[in-house]
Amino acid sequence: MKQYLLIAISSLLSAVLAVLVYRYIDPPKEVIIRETVAARYTNFDQMDVSKQRLFLSASPTDFSSAAEAVIPAVVNIKTIQGGGGFDLWGSASVGSASGSGVIISDDGYIVTNNHVIEDSDEIEVTLNDKREYRAELIGTDPSTDLALIKVNAKDLPSLEFGNSDSLRVGEWVLAIGNPFNLESTVTSGIVSAKGRSIDILEGQDRIESFIQTDAAVNPGNSGGALVNTNGELIGINTAIITRSGRYEGYSFAVPINLVRKVVRDLRDYGVVQRGILGVFIDEMTNEMAKRLNLDAVEGVYINRVTPDSGADDAGLTKGDVIIGINGVKTKTLPEMQEQLGRYRPGNAIKIEIIRDGNRQDVEVILKNKSNSTALVTAKNEDILLDLGFELRELTREEQRRLDVDGVKVISIYRGSRVERTNMDPGFVITKIDNRPIDEVEDLVNYLERASGKIMLEGIYEGYSGEYYYAFPLD
Repeated sequence: MKQYLLIAISSLLSAVLAVLVYRYIDPPKEVIIRETVAARYTNFDQMDVSKQRLFLSASPTDFSSAAEAVIPAVVNIKTIQGGGGFDLWGSASVGSASGSGVIISDDGYIVTNNHVIEDSDEIEVTLNDKREYRAELIGTDPSTDLALIKVNAKDLPSLEFGNSDSLRVGEWVLAIGNPFNLESTVTSGIVSAKGRSIDILEGQDRIESFIQTDAAVNPGNSGGALVNTNGELIGINTAIITRSGRYEGYSFAVPINLVRKVVRDLRDYGVVQRGILGVFIDEMTNEMAKRLNLDAVEGVYINRVTPDSGADDAGLTKGDVIIGINGVKTKTLPEMQEQLGRYRPGNAIKIEIIRDGNRQDVEVILKNKSNSTALVTAKNEDILLDLGFELRELTREEQRRLDVDGVKVISIYRGSRVERTNMDPGFVITKIDNRPIDEVEDLVNYLERASGKIMLEGIYEGYSGEYYYAFPLD
């Protein structure tokens, strides 16, 4: 019995000794259990739109904070088109349309789509709190399908502009608008693509570089807000691709960095100041990239340069490939158009090109349609549009070849006063009422002060003698 007791005590002492030795050789490890950190939301009133985020705006999966901040600044727009016509029963014909808009300043400026207010005689705005206002049209830009209107009010809720350049494919976004007159409707989706062109706008100056999302957008959403999950405005909802007339998973918005420039021009000048580079361009293809020995199929190929344009002055030539503007890569034609659309005549921009396999930077000073760096005013456009023609300054080569100073008629509107004179495009105006003219601005200033009948004097290239055209201003 004593023998068994001795064995048990010996085993117990051995076990205790083993544990003590183990703890001495390998001390116990400290284990820390970390709690999940709650998601942080940026205060809407303190947002810094200049920040370059890395998915900070896409981190929450609860969209309620962004929705609550944005909804008060999205309005319902109703338009009335009287037209002055009559239907088959002799009654005055009246049309109407509806859409959405976004308040961008507390003193009542609202951005929407041009197609929402196009041809309207009256524009009515209903705020989220049911207040109603009659809106004034400030200006439109069909080339981007944007319009700026204003209501006479103060201290309105407005949205901060985000940065559409930092937007990432796959990032969460919200669309807020009034589809089918359902007020303050919020839908969510992700950014499906950027720099998308869908060929819905008309005109040579059109800029299509849309943000594509799968957030549900339907008729009535046009002009509404596309925001990130911080509640920052990053686009204006504009279009859908559909075969049924209803949402089918593809919606498109004008990026806010382009919107910012357009609405600022409309507010300050009444028209958009569009900087023209002065090149004819082609989208890069695989075959072209191989022929030019490019490393990637990206960029925009210059196939012709307009004489005396900003591009010509800077030395750009046929065969150059544009791959960036002011440090922003332009892999496609829509991306290049969007970047150029942010600048005015007279702005100097840095163009990154590939020439003969080498990369280099070229500084270009943009010009306007008239081939000058002057800013265009609504007054200029209205006067020339009312008369029915478009003008530009002569190039240096044309001045040398024709040995005259003047402005050139580049197009004439059908049914206008100018067309009724039998003037043809290509006519070079050298004098107005016997006063020499060498700039479009000079001619417009004279027209603004003149009254009664005026006489235009000039020449046609390739034809001898001078030609005269008279028409009334009133």
